[in-house]
Amino acid sequence: MIGANPKSQMLARVRPAMPGAVRRRLRFAATALLCMPVLLTLVQCGRAPNASSLAANAAVASGDSFEDRFPKPEFRDRFPGPNESFQQREFADLTPRRPVQTQSIRVASLGPTLPLPKPAERDELTTLVSMKSSAFPYYGNNPASEAPFLNAGSGERRGHRSYSGRVYWQDETYNDSRVLVHIPENFDVHKPGVIVVFFHGNGATLERDVRDRQQVPQQITDSGVNAVLLAPQMAVDAADSSAGKFWQPGGFKRFISESTDTLARLYGEPGSAKAFGNMPIVIVGYSGGFLPTAWSLEVGGVSDRVRGVLLLDAIYGELDKFASWIETHRNGFFVSSYTHYTAGRNHELMSMLRAKGIAVSEDMSTPLRPGRVLFTETGSGITHRDYVTRAWTKNPIEEVLVKMATSNTRIAASSTASSSR
Repeated sequence: MIGANPKSQMLARVRPAMPGAVRRRLRFAATALLCMPVLLTLVQCGRAPNASSLAANAAVASGDSFEDRFPKPEFRDRFPGPNESFQQREFADLTPRRPVQTQSIRVASLGPTLPLPKPAERDELTTLVSMKSSAFPYYGNNPASEAPFLNAGSGERRGHRSYSGRVYWQDETYNDSRVLVHIPENFDVHKPGVIVVFFHGNGATLERDVRDRQQVPQQITDSGVNAVLLAPQMAVDAADSSAGKFWQPGGFKRFISESTDTLARLYGEPGSAKAFGNMPIVIVGYSGGFLPTAWSLEVGGVSDRVRGVLLLDAIYGELDKFASWIETHRNGFFVSSYTHYTAGRNHELMSMLRAKGIAVSEDMSTPLRPGRVLFTETGSGITHRDYVTRAWTKNPIEEVLVKMATSNTRIAASSTASSSR
């Protein structure tokens, strides 16, 4: 079973208090999102992204454009002030968050006392770190066309022209190599753990959306599961689901490899990189995040370490890649929750799997064990824009991690979990 003290097993236990400064920042952000009138600039009117647009960057239907669903944010939304932003870290600053204390012990028959280090006390950490292996910048080809991804230009400026004809400039949209890293206060690298990789959808930034609006780091912490979070910045605030470096064979493997060193440094124990390097992975893809999820499973290079996939209203295409991973990785689980906007593609994938003799369940109350394939449709009143915090249940990422842990799901990585796929 992954981690200790999932929330369903610790109802009678008072959870250790989060350090005041960190908790105040998180609560302030959450409260601001609920109460501030400025949220009117982010209203999406409950519409899901157009399926054909997400699948191939095709033209968006009239009256359901990206601008209609994601009004342009104000300056303060796109560029948070110093009191709202993460502290960005350089590796020189990645020392243990609190100094290691020592206690004296007496060695039998020898007399002298020797210092024995105590485990360091750690604060919860949520920060942004630039990684070379993150999705962007990307200078390769678009595998859908085998043409260069940066296929537009103006002088020395380069950009990507989507099938709708809109140009997104590389220096504005595809030049952010940062990754949101979250390590909960109670995470223990010496216990069985899991790495959660979150691929966000269209029109998103890591701070404004992944951290504050969708509360992904908080869901990881609140699950009580021994897990850490990696969330790479995809296309910045744009109607584009391009996968960037995750299109490349071995791209996801390179990302995970670099991330293990980063996690070890942030955790304060450089020697823990080996432990992070052996942890299983759960991928969560929301909306346009389906594309980097599918390619990471297909050509990422570590598909055997991926022991769980959660798609949140995200099956807009690449059905063959999802079906292939499910068929060849029966030691992992697959969960897809969807609205009526993506119901057709979900039903198509279910039919493909049943034709392969793979059992499919539509009952989310069942245990989440290896090999389990679950689909669930959410009804009216559930909007695509809020799906990361409200799907079939409140905070679905938290719920899946809890179900994974309390179902005695053994997803510990094996010594050979470095698949060449």
